Amino acid sequence: MVRLEHANLIVTDVTPTLDFLKAAFPHWRVRGGGEGTWSGKPREWLHFGDDETYIALSDNGDGTPRDLTGHAPGLAHLAFEVSSLGALKARMASAGFEITNPGAPTAHRANVYYIDGNNIEYEFVEYFSDNPAEKNDYD
Repeated sequence: MVRLEHANLIVTDVTPTLDFLKAAFPHWRVRGGGEGTWSGKPREWLHFGDDETYIALSDNGDGTPRDLTGHAPGLAHLAFEVSSLGALKARMASAGFEITNPGAPTAHRANVYYIDGNNIEYEFVEYFSDNPAEKNDYD
């Protein structure tokens, strides 16, 4: 078995990303957190998720986030499958988050993108088929 357990994100401030994630995933919770050091620099950290999957956030990051319109190496976005894209979009709008890219819907899926307050991009996709050939049709 292989599955992604968590992603670890370094941000300048945990709050904007945590607020974004709370809107996107209302069933997730802060699983734990604390203070520590990484390579000699103090950081506050937390894990936000459910019993199986989470996003680790650490603050006090240095530098400028990757330009999402550029071609520099690094994280482009994190993508999550949702059961209802309509419900997700309503939650995000209610929390003040705007769609930054409407995606490229096909007959078997729809998707949208958002950027949080730390310039991290997220994709949310809803599939309309359980057939892998249809879900993964890139034509």
